[in-house]
Amino acid sequence: MANESQKVIYSMIGVSKFHDKRPILKDISLSYFYGAKIGVIGLNGSGKSSLLRIMAGVDKEFNGQTILTPGHTIGFLEQEPKLDNSKTVREIAEEGTLPFTCNQAGAMATFFFTEGPVRDFPTAKKSDTTLFSRFFSEMLNRSIYIAPSQFEALFLSVAHTEGDIGRTLEACRAAFGEISL
Repeated sequence: MANESQKVIYSMIGVSKFHDKRPILKDISLSYFYGAKIGVIGLNGSGKSSLLRIMAGVDKEFNGQTILTPGHTIGFLEQEPKLDNSKTVREIAEEGTLPFTCNQAGAMATFFFTEGPVRDFPTAKKSDTTLFSRFFSEMLNRSIYIAPSQFEALFLSVAHTEGDIGRTLEACRAAFGEISL
């Protein structure tokens, strides 16, 4: 069996993407190895998100070829996710099977991985801090920085855009899904 680090897991060959006959991507070819860390850098409107959507299999309207080695997947978190304005973080958490409580006061909130309300320090101490740690790590993996302890609060402010909130909600949904496994 070949060394995993020398195994090409993804290739893009001669990929082009057009929007209203205007080229967004033109004749892109690339490959990366198992375990590679990649980044896409470019000016706004240069096609970074289009490239990532094609790589993740979200966008199938392009010319060229992409090859993903069987047994591997590529995830993609939208830059401006579609919001379900009717759902809160609490409701997203409740879609899962984990014990979860969200305490909120105005624009402050904190998450506890425990059943029932948290009203004081003794009930807060009953929380599953290991589960919170996993949730915190999954959020960091998605570039969302929350308070590192469930004994601290997060704050919503006017500096947060609808896009920021949407990305946070999508990251929460993905993180809850990941730690529920």
